[in-house]
Amino acid sequence: MVVAMAVDALLGWPSWLFARIGHPVTWLGRLIGAIDAGWNRDSDPSGLRRAAGIAGALLVIALCVAIGWAVQSLLPSGWIQFVLIGVMAWPLVALRSLHDHVAAVAAPLLAGDIAASREAVSRIVGRDPAALDDAGIARAAIESLAENASDGIVAPVFWGALFGLPGILGYKAINTLDSMIGHRNERHEAFGWAAARIDDVANFIPARLTGFLFVLLAPRRSEALSCMTRDARRHRSPNAGWPEAAMAGALGVRLSGPRIYHGSITNEPWLNEGARDPRAADIGEGLTVYRRAMLLLAVMLAILAFA
Repeated sequence: MVVAMAVDALLGWPSWLFARIGHPVTWLGRLIGAIDAGWNRDSDPSGLRRAAGIAGALLVIALCVAIGWAVQSLLPSGWIQFVLIGVMAWPLVALRSLHDHVAAVAAPLLAGDIAASREAVSRIVGRDPAALDDAGIARAAIESLAENASDGIVAPVFWGALFGLPGILGYKAINTLDSMIGHRNERHEAFGWAAARIDDVANFIPARLTGFLFVLLAPRRSEALSCMTRDARRHRSPNAGWPEAAMAGALGVRLSGPRIYHGSITNEPWLNEGARDPRAADIGEGLTVYRRAMLLLAVMLAILAFA
């Protein structure tokens, strides 16, 4: 996993490579989309759709775990195996991609180009960018940074460190299922139930680990810890509140709160409610906390590897 993090930090996933072969997550997305289209029938009763969703989720996860196990079993033993697994795991660790997408929001916002910053933030969040002012854009970027640090880096690395390729591939299957069908809407309330619940379980430890990494590297360590322990459970997600609340306290800003999705206001509780609204400069400070936390994670893994 240290190899995977290092390669991704250096290279990311090059655009020319994406244009040529896509990305493992897009391959997964096609499979999940096909299952959703074929198995999630509007005419079926809710119970049958839930059963189909359970079967579909287990099928995708089992397939990915089996592929990871089969490939890993064919690799030579020793250090060459670790290096090869790390290179194969590289596309599944979104270390550089997350950093670059969030930095792309900060740059135009700092320059006062709100139109460009809205366009950039629309690539990483689902809320209506036209309704966001400067503070809303900064808040959305920081929340995305905190939550996706857990889902996109810490969680896959955690499961990969425990179980190698089967672990990291299985986790990416779980996370992609949740992002595609784990929604509380009319189409996916029943069919995506299993995907959402499995994702909650898979992210339970990584989300809290991410929060504590942020606390350790926070410029306001005591505020980050108190905010995380006080407000994490107020978040609508059982997991995302931990890294987001830690980041809110670390930066001394308030996050979450009401937001607009598809023209409708969602009244979410504030994290670190009494603090000020975030500004463009806070995105850069959040990125600094993120870089340090991910470096600490890599160092901890390296120490464990040699212990």
